[in-house]
This record gives sequence, C-alpha cells and structure tokens, in this order.
Amino acid sequence: MPFSTGVITNTRDFGTASSNIVMNVRNLDTTNPVTVTVQIFASVNSTTFYTAYLISYVVPANSYNVREFFIAGNTSYEVQINTTSVVTPNALLSVFGIDGFGNLVTDQRILQSELSFIPSLSPVM
Repeated sequence: MPFSTGVITNTRDFGTASSNIVMNVRNLDTTNPVTVTVQIFASVNSTTFYTAYLISYVVPANSYNVREFFIAGNTSYEVQINTTSVVTPNALLSVFGIDGFGNLVTDQRILQSELSFIPSLSPVM
C-alpha cells in the first residue's frame, strides 16, 4: 500500500529546519518480511521538485528498521512509501524531520495515521 506525507515545508528564519528525514518501519508480521520502497522528492525553491532518493529494502519479520536521508538545503520535500509482502503487509510507518543537532523538528512529524493513501508511487522526476 503506497502512502505520502504530502509536501512538507522545510524552512525557518535562517536556512532549513530539517537536515535529515528519519524513516521508521516496524514489521508486525511474525513470519513474513516486508519490502519497503521509499521515494523522496525535494525542492530547493518550492517550485521544481526532483527525486532525491529512491530506495527499496527488506525489513525482516517482527523487527524494526530506522533510516536517515539527508535533505539539508531543500525548502520542501515529500516522502512516498510503499510496503509489499507475500501477504497483506502489516507494517507501521512514521517519518520525522531532525535538525543538524539530531533534534526532532516537531512540525515535521508524520505518524502512520497522518500518512495519506495514494494509488501508486509517483514517477521518478
């Protein structure tokens, strides 16, 4: 099932608010692994977006996976996530922005319930 954070504004008074995006996955299935595809679109001017990351990885059954993606210098971004498995995926997802010191950017916290369902991942830009 593919999901999107929607476009997130990444600005503050000086520079960008988040320097990294943290992608958290918890595979609740006790038997089957889940394949996660993460696609991150970013923009330095909030007008033209490019594909900053496109990565797929496997999260083993009954385990966690936490990954960071560097986005400093981008004024906005969107994270799209798709999970697949041999059965219906049973994974919990969350996305957080963190600043250059590793602190959470509270306005850039997207929990599972806040992700928007999308019909498919967008084409690579």
